Amino acid sequence: MPLYVRRGASKLWRKICGEVTVEIPLLAESWKYLIGGVVFQYIHGLAARGVHYLHRPGPILQDIGFLLIPELGREKGSISEALFASVFCSFALWTFHPFIFQNKKIYTVLIWCRVLAYLVASQVLRIVTFYSTQLPGPNYHCREGSELATLPPPKSVLEVVFLNFPRGILYGCGDLIFSSHMIFTLVFVNTYQKHGTKRFIKQFAWLLAVVQSLLIIASRKHYTVDIVVAWYTVNLVVFCIDRKLPEMPDRSMAATYSPSLPLSTKDKESKGRGEQYNLLNGVTMSSAV
Repeated sequence: MPLYVRRGASKLWRKICGEVTVEIPLLAESWKYLIGGVVFQYIHGLAARGVHYLHRPGPILQDIGFLLIPELGREKGSISEALFASVFCSFALWTFHPFIFQNKKIYTVLIWCRVLAYLVASQVLRIVTFYSTQLPGPNYHCREGSELATLPPPKSVLEVVFLNFPRGILYGCGDLIFSSHMIFTLVFVNTYQKHGTKRFIKQFAWLLAVVQSLLIIASRKHYTVDIVVAWYTVNLVVFCIDRKLPEMPDRSMAATYSPSLPLSTKDKESKGRGEQYNLLNGVTMSSAV
């Protein structure tokens, strides 16, 4: 193996090990929130599976988006799925970039705690809405004449518990009012907007969110109202949760920052005033935030 390859691999390994030592204390403090957020993703899937049993196909509702946006057709419905997969994978990789790159602004554990908080709050609202009112699904497999439009009573509890994976995930009906894909997309874009560093990536991410919205309507997977509700509700959820949660710690001060959960705004202000007082009186600070 060439010398420069060995040096590069050794340097990368040191970066990963160093980042692991930083993230482990955060993980020890926040693992309950992470586990709870992941478990709720299953609960959300279980709720979507349950409403499929209540779905009854019917005439597609009048929709201005269906009138204005050309229909892609059943064969091209995977385009929106491919775009969503690329957004999901790109964001997930970005959250782990501190393990690889030198320029670090985020803590991976804290970012995922926030992302899961946004997702859970949005998904709770989504579950409430699609159980409150069941609409005839516009997707091709949800229309009248399709065998998948109405599910027969489950033959066993396992069929429900395991969501009839993967068919039950891919061919759901009845979970309307919100678009699940738009919830994830908007949460990811909002998170990068606040914590990312590249301006052109932020602009491109918002453009992809708009394209994703149009593709979902063109694929007839959701009504236009599902997209509209997702756009204003998810952004509002992110805004409200950000006001309640403390600010993320700035990694530009990593040399003096002791890994722990971020302080609240009030704590930061009081600590900042105390530091200014000590500095004015010539007292040496032992730590900084």
